[in-house]
Amino acid sequence: MEMAIVDEILIGAIAPLGSRAVPSGIDKHPVQGRSLLGPEGFVGDTQGDRKHHGGVEKAVHHYAYEHYAHWIATLGSCSVLTRPGAFGENLSTRGLTEQDVSIGDTFRLGQAVLQVSQGRQPCWKLNARFDTADMAMRVQKSGMTGWYYRVLEPGYIEPGDELYPLDRVSPEWTIQRLWRVLYVDTMNHDELAAMVELDHLPESWRGYARRRLQTRVVEDWSRRLQGEA
Repeated sequence: MEMAIVDEILIGAIAPLGSRAVPSGIDKHPVQGRSLLGPEGFVGDTQGDRKHHGGVEKAVHHYAYEHYAHWIATLGSCSVLTRPGAFGENLSTRGLTEQDVSIGDTFRLGQAVLQVSQGRQPCWKLNARFDTADMAMRVQKSGMTGWYYRVLEPGYIEPGDELYPLDRVSPEWTIQRLWRVLYVDTMNHDELAAMVELDHLPESWRGYARRRLQTRVVEDWSRRLQGEA
């Protein structure tokens, strides 16, 4: 895997979002200089809903900046797309996408070491963020979801640092493949069984595969995608 340069590190404070003014930290802004990355994310970064966001398995959200061209072409003039941070990402780069990155990939970034933990499951807060009723569904269908890291070694990082690949434990399990199993080829029993065996994938994700195999039913996504924006 090629190295990638971190163009922006972004953090956000909790602020009201949408018509119901739900507390959210999705509005991320670039930071200058060094930032301390701890076990649950960047110092100063916040999440309004700790049940579904943040924590050790979602410590850092990475979104590929090259996807912005697609969304600008699709949505037209949209103020949040004028700079990185539109999708609530903490890291913005060019050169790494869901086709390149796999579950369990480990990187050194500055003083820190990160491991890819899971893809991003778009939620209704994107609808409010973009003022587009089906934005979460659009992101889910596109496969341009971004991904999360767990922090193996905390440390300071800064814009311009390289994401230097250290190890690949399951290169065949790209974020794109995981997305396809979850949202496209949803009842492929062989793929679901293989997903269950991914020890470095969080149990919550392996649980989706296990339940589908047991029930032969795909879970209902409507609450996550539509919510109460």
